[in-house]
Amino acid sequence: MSAMGWRKPLQPIDPAFVVQVATWLNRPDETLLNLVWAAYDQLIHDQPSIDGRDLERSISQLLEPRVRDAMSGFEPFYIQHGTFERETMAKPPAQPPEYDLAFVWRADERVIWPLEAKVLETPGRLADYDHDLRFEFLTCRYAPFTASGAMVGYLLSGTAEEALQRIAVKIGTALEKISDKDIRPQRISQHARQVPKDKPYPAAFACYHLVLEFTGLRRDQGPH
Repeated sequence: MSAMGWRKPLQPIDPAFVVQVATWLNRPDETLLNLVWAAYDQLIHDQPSIDGRDLERSISQLLEPRVRDAMSGFEPFYIQHGTFERETMAKPPAQPPEYDLAFVWRADERVIWPLEAKVLETPGRLADYDHDLRFEFLTCRYAPFTASGAMVGYLLSGTAEEALQRIAVKIGTALEKISDKDIRPQRISQHARQVPKDKPYPAAFACYHLVLEFTGLRRDQGPH
């Protein structure tokens, strides 16, 4: 490819495109979230070394290849750790938002379904979790093209069910079961987003909440 080929201008976003994306991602719990849970099960089975100095990134990085291993290889998306969201980045030299984990659509790699992870020392330590939901997802800085995304809590003590109850209180919104058959500690909440002026991003937003238990894991504050 010529040098000019790499520098072709980004196409403007067609509102019809955003509607189509929402249709593609109608039930992420039946596809994307199942892959995350399969990866978590494998991670618990494998018991790899997790760096306590950087728990959030360490766990996310270890989940990524296990999500990939759970995939058939024929999915219209791929999984990526540390994905950058350039749609909503400020002018240079600002850095673009970065997702802990994300599913990226092959047909148009601007379409990113993100999972934002937070380490929860206890079920009640939710300040960072609440902040990212309110000021990243609900401002459209995260997941601008998708009508849903996920918050993932890496829980170090207590139970997942208690964490979900505390999350509902903290965010002031009911957490509902995704389906009657659901046995995983995952819930969904419904929100109205603040869509920037002249942007076609979906205003209705569904946030999936997953709590992954890592009982006994601790942060390492000292030298390695």
